[in-house]
Amino acid sequence: MAKAYVVALLKITDPEAMGPYMAAVEKTVTDHGGSYLVRGGALHYTEGNPNPVAVVLEFPNSDAAIAWKSSDAYQEILPFRLDNSEGPLVICDGI
Repeated sequence: MAKAYVVALLKITDPEAMGPYMAAVEKTVTDHGGSYLVRGGALHYTEGNPNPVAVVLEFPNSDAAIAWKSSDAYQEILPFRLDNSEGPLVICDGI
């Protein structure tokens, strides 16, 4: 099975209110075998209207990524991200 990646391009609208998400999200990722490849580094090139924060997570496979996204621990903190940021999050298979 190919590795899977979670890619998010986020515009954070309220950094302070997103604090509980930021404090807890890494543990939810690592608990499902995931790791950060990109976490808010400088953007050197964008097309279109860029969002200021890029995040790329790597998981062993898509089942693990979907289990992370669906987990009770992630669902508990997800409203802090949804209410305080804008932008897409996708799960995709690697090659």
